[in-house]
Amino acid sequence: MIVTLTPNPSIDRTLTVTEYVPGEVNRAEPCALEPSGKGINVSLALLAQGRATRAVLPLGGPDGAVLAQMLHGAGLDFAGVPVEGSVRSNVSVVESASGRVTKVNEPGPELSPDETAALLERAVKDAEAVSASWLLAAGSLPRGVDPGFYGRLLESGVTARVAVDSSGTALAEAVRRGPDLVKPNVHELAEAAAVPVTRLGDAVDAARRLQDAGARTVLASLGADGALLVPPEGQPLHAEARVHRPQNTVGAGDALLAGFLGAGGEGPAALREALRWASAAITRSGTLLGPDIDDSGFEIAFHDRVDRGRELALD
Repeated sequence: MIVTLTPNPSIDRTLTVTEYVPGEVNRAEPCALEPSGKGINVSLALLAQGRATRAVLPLGGPDGAVLAQMLHGAGLDFAGVPVEGSVRSNVSVVESASGRVTKVNEPGPELSPDETAALLERAVKDAEAVSASWLLAAGSLPRGVDPGFYGRLLESGVTARVAVDSSGTALAEAVRRGPDLVKPNVHELAEAAAVPVTRLGDAVDAARRLQDAGARTVLASLGADGALLVPPEGQPLHAEARVHRPQNTVGAGDALLAGFLGAGGEGPAALREALRWASAAITRSGTLLGPDIDDSGFEIAFHDRVDRGRELALD
C-alpha cells in the first residue's frame, strides 16, 4: 500500500485550443474536468494500474464537495480532512498545434494550525494503519502551512519510507530531515541545490548536493531528456523515452513517480517502469494515466553511462 498526502489539492479544468492567442477570444474543445494535486495524481495512476493506494487530503467548500464526488466516482480510497476554506480550481490551456501548456493555478484555502496538525496526524495514522510501504508527501503547501510541514512529517516517527515531491523552501526543509526519496524536476533540482543545471553532469552534481544535505535517493525528471536516478550507493542511472505521438505532458512527472514507487522505489527496473508510465501518460489528451499502457507508443532507452557533457533541453 502506498499512502499519498496532498496538502493543496485541486480540481483541474483542461481546455484544448488549436493555438492560444492572448487578448483574443479563444475557442476551446469541451472542458476536461479532473481531480488533481500531485499526491492525488500519483494515487490515481497507481489505482489505474492496480496498485493499492490511499490518498489523504484536506476537503472544504463547494469545490471540495465536487472533488470528493470525483474521487468516489474514480473508486479511489481516500481520507478527507475537513477544513473551513474551499479547495482550489486550476485551469490548463493546451495548444494542440504545438503541445504547449499554459497553467493558471489558484492559491487554495488557508489552513489553521489545528487543521494543519489534523492533516499531518491523519497521514501518519493512515500510513501506520495500512503498514504502507511508502508515504508520499507531494505538492505545494496551502496558505497558513509553514515550510517545515514536510519536515515535521519526516520527524513524526512514521515507519513507512517517505518520499517528497515539492519545491522551494518546503523541499529544502524536507531534505534536511532525511527523506528516503525526493523527486524534483530539473528546475526544482537546480533551485534546491543552489547551482545551475544545464548539463546532465550538472544534474548529477546537484543530486549529490541534495544527498549531502540529507536525502537518500534522488529521482529527477528531466522532461525531454528522460529521468535521472541517483541512488545512495552505486552509479547514477539515466534513461529516456521517445514518445511517437505526444499529446499532453501535464501530469507526466506524477506518472513517473507513481511508476517508480509502484515498482518498489529503487533500482533500474523501477526507473524503467517509471518512464513507461510517464510515456503512457504523455500519449493521452488528459492529465491522468489510464488503465491500459500501449508499449508500442514509445521506446525506452537506458544508457550505459551518464553523458555528463550532454546539454539538457530546458524549457
